[in-house]
Amino acid sequence: MAHLLRLKSLFSSAFGPAIAVLLVMLLMGYAIFGGNGLLAWGGYSRQLHDSRAELKVVQAERARIANRVNRLDPRHVDPDLADELIRKELNVGHPDEVVVPLH
Repeated sequence: MAHLLRLKSLFSSAFGPAIAVLLVMLLMGYAIFGGNGLLAWGGYSRQLHDSRAELKVVQAERARIANRVNRLDPRHVDPDLADELIRKELNVGHPDEVVVPLH
């Protein structure tokens, strides 16, 4: 009987530290394998690389559009661009003209 009492006392005294160790292990596992853990950094760096590449494409498109807008400024219109837009939108052209699209 004393042996069972001693065993019960040992288990009850080890229960608190065992729970604490399990909790620490759980937190460490989440820090490594969780959604924002160490293993997720690889995905974040890949996503950052893809986002930067997409940003470069969008910035190039924005620069192209800004250039076109500047060329259509009413104070100094580019005559070639204005002629191209008029012919495209109004479908104006002579029957003997040949249109060569550049895009």
